Amino acid sequence: MTYQDKPLQCSDCGQEFIFTAGEQEFYSSRGLLNEPKRCPECRQSRKAERYGNSGYRAPRQMFPAICAECGKETEVPFEPREGRPVYCSECYSKIRLNK
Repeated sequence: MTYQDKPLQCSDCGQEFIFTAGEQEFYSSRGLLNEPKRCPECRQSRKAERYGNSGYRAPRQMFPAICAECGKETEVPFEPREGRPVYCSECYSKIRLNK
């Protein structure tokens, strides 16, 4: 299916914005059936209201750790437990590929 840029009107501010062919393809690939109702600026503003000024959720808390394989300092998104190995992303990828 070929998509073409399509003008839409924002339900919040009333301004016209373009629903690009690339965005339409993305929506279709995700199974999203409804077109966006808000322009990008109003969408960003709405996200900021929900999640704070950045418009995104708070960054994930990271914990310092030492890689059990190479000994390099790294950060992981979970609190390491005693007796359980923790790997840096490079070593984890290698271990995962060998399984």
